[in-house]
Amino acid sequence: MAGTQAATLNRDDAYALVCEYTQKDGLRKHMLAVEAAVRAYAGKFGEDENKWGIVGLLHDFDYERWPDPPNHPLKGAEILAALGYPEDVIYAIKSHADYLDDCPRVSPLDKSLYACDELAGFITAVAKVRPDGFEGLRAKSVRKKMKQKSFAAAVSREDIVRGAEDLGVELGEHIQFVIDAMAGVAEELGFNSIV
Repeated sequence: MAGTQAATLNRDDAYALVCEYTQKDGLRKHMLAVEAAVRAYAGKFGEDENKWGIVGLLHDFDYERWPDPPNHPLKGAEILAALGYPEDVIYAIKSHADYLDDCPRVSPLDKSLYACDELAGFITAVAKVRPDGFEGLRAKSVRKKMKQKSFAAAVSREDIVRGAEDLGVELGEHIQFVIDAMAGVAEELGFNSIV
């Protein structure tokens, strides 16, 4: 991959990197879900959809090999830097880890990635237990499942709430926005398409 910014922000190259480092289908689909949500926020905020989508796509590409903090996301950040990815892309990816004190979330990109990460995982879990997947899924149903502590117990509800607050969006609106973004790539995520 060339070291120029234009070349490093190629979606196909980014997805090839995901596939090189991540074998688990579920983790790949998680990154695709976060990509869709972050890309949608870029559109809403009038930002670069390709760049923001690539941040969402790459945010966990190193997790399977280096799941322990702070190796994730620092190992991935080193790989991305060596490949010539822009600093703001690398910083946004690093900032989604709460345990990196030197990487506070400051930009709308940083905040969008954090706000979409845990929520995308939770929405996927909700969609999987519904016969129609994303079809007809509403924020109210997701919020109801959030109150059920045993459901998708590994997903931090606090992170979901804090992410929406930091982004400055109402939680219900945020949840519906991410549902709608993910529904647009339902087939890629392993669900039947919504027609």
